[in-house]
Amino acid sequence: MNQRLKLLITGASGFTGQHACKHFVKAGFDVTAIINNKTYENNDVRIERCDLTNKDEVNNLIHKVKPHYLLHLAGQNHVGQSWIDPISSLEANSLSTAYLIDALRQENPACKIVVAGSALQFNPANISTLIHPYSLTKTLQVLIAQSWAVLYNMHIVIAKPSNLMGPGFSNGVCSIFAKKVADMENNKADKVLEVNNPNAERDFIDVRDAVSAYETLLLRGESGEIYDIASGKNHSLNEIINMLKLFTTVKFELKSQSNEILEQKAEIIPVKLMKLGWKPTFSFESSLLDILNFYRRNLK
Repeated sequence: MNQRLKLLITGASGFTGQHACKHFVKAGFDVTAIINNKTYENNDVRIERCDLTNKDEVNNLIHKVKPHYLLHLAGQNHVGQSWIDPISSLEANSLSTAYLIDALRQENPACKIVVAGSALQFNPANISTLIHPYSLTKTLQVLIAQSWAVLYNMHIVIAKPSNLMGPGFSNGVCSIFAKKVADMENNKADKVLEVNNPNAERDFIDVRDAVSAYETLLLRGESGEIYDIASGKNHSLNEIINMLKLFTTVKFELKSQSNEILEQKAEIIPVKLMKLGWKPTFSFESSLLDILNFYRRNLK
């Protein structure tokens, strides 16, 4: 990889961002990591601070870095917070994307861009399917990205990951459960694991596989297209819990608010992405064990 190929990663201090920085440095990219207010140390990348909701700061950033690639991971990803402050969520997810893409249009329109969307996007042709402000902000983000691709002939690809899991500090359900088990092992928590409905099913993909998919999309993704990033297999919360029981000697009680058998969700098969040569390499079991071992090493 030519070191002159500069990659800008937003949201670099987050769960996915930290894995992305590590992956792309190893792949030979010249990485600039963008953070806002968080403390983040990484000697392998350049670190720049930028408020992505500030148009002037974004313009100055793009003018300074002049990236050949952009991986846009930053944003507000909490559904509850979007109900409390929908406008700031719009700014963080939709406007920031517009500022970044338009700054690149002016500075380097040939820059290849991957925007991380969400499985919680809704179909704007059917407004009745909108269930929370977060979905609106991510849908608008995608529409903005696709519009700039069409209007200005820019190379912009949309990635739509399912539920990310893997080692590192995360608010995902796998991490929440694993951290609780690690705390139990060290007598820092009651031997009780609470879950709303253990029969709920989701598709989980290892964050390291997702980051590998982002590289595939940066290099070979088709502009304007939306690519699912998923394992292709659903797992229930009960499966996660039973697997954690196999990984620990701690005996714990499961408390659930509902045991209703939910309708099985359709599996997300990432056909378009796999046609580009990508495939997941981390099994669900190994990912979950990596998470548990991470929290065993990083108990606070």
